[in-house]
Amino acid sequence: MFDFFKGFGVTFGTMFKKVVTEEYPENFPPAAPRYHGRHQLNRHPDGLEKCVGCELCAWACPADAIYVEGGDNTEEERYSPGERYGAIYQINYLRCIGCGLCIEACPTRSLTMTNFYELADDNRQDLIYTKEQLLAPLLPGMEQPPHPMRLGDDEQDYYVQGPVLARKGAENDPVGEQVK
Repeated sequence: MFDFFKGFGVTFGTMFKKVVTEEYPENFPPAAPRYHGRHQLNRHPDGLEKCVGCELCAWACPADAIYVEGGDNTEEERYSPGERYGAIYQINYLRCIGCGLCIEACPTRSLTMTNFYELADDNRQDLIYTKEQLLAPLLPGMEQPPHPMRLGDDEQDYYVQGPVLARKGAENDPVGEQVK
């Protein structure tokens, strides 16, 4: 009997409260800073791509949503510091489950996830993102690849940052020992 009145008490208590309405498309609410949303392919400070086309992200994806095809860099056309680069890179957001295993598998920290969460569309083909859509924008001081390596002569200068550690005198640093 009292449960009946408790239920009506909850109903009457909420009937007279002010309704909070979010104006979603006009007022875009920010996501939590650590939210995993759309993927992004990152770049080095000179504009070269961090992706080396190793395909580890595609192998780690349990939903088989990532397709990577590696290409070989040449001295005339260099897209990444290593021997290879991701020539074709696609993520199918119809299949992606947002687990982040691809991020964990990436050895160069090329692939990260932004906190952009609007991934709905009415066209299935538009939800297959290509490399051009996933690449991070060029910041001031970067130049569009292909171009020669600007941060050093070797790919180790990009990933280990050897000359910077050696100049700082990091003799006891295990990373510095690898550089010498």
